Amino acid sequence: MQTSLSFDPATQSQNNPADHFAITFAPLSLEDVYRRADDAANGAVVVMSGMVRNNTEGRAVVALEYQAYEPMAIAVFKQIAAELQQQWPEVTHVVIHHRTGKLTVGEISVLVAVGCPHRTEAFAACKYAIDTLKHNAPIWKKEIWQDGSTSWVSIGACEAEGE
Repeated sequence: MQTSLSFDPATQSQNNPADHFAITFAPLSLEDVYRRADDAANGAVVVMSGMVRNNTEGRAVVALEYQAYEPMAIAVFKQIAAELQQQWPEVTHVVIHHRTGKLTVGEISVLVAVGCPHRTEAFAACKYAIDTLKHNAPIWKKEIWQDGSTSWVSIGACEAEGE
């Protein structure tokens, strides 16, 4: 699913004050993201954890290096949250955290959490958030191959739809 965002400052200003967005060099915390998305009104908190895997298309990967244009990435995260709350009005919280820097196999690179009264909407909103982030956020990764070579890719080009 390729989504195109048009930035609407009026929509962005409507973000829930309980939403949280971050770009950081520090390791990401599942517990922190879950806690930020949790609410007594929720019947579900869906968390998507993106991790560094040991291969891409069968080629051995030893690490990834992420870079981001942070102000624009945060604006994209806020726009995604605003769109979620328009499409699924019952969403209570949206949390999007992404790491930058060099990460090794098994480390978490991105966490997206959505709190909602019902699981169906929470799953759909979380999927929309990560798919849209991958196609629209100005975040790039450099794959570091086992043979020492490297290659940069835009996150939107990293995976085919549905993976």
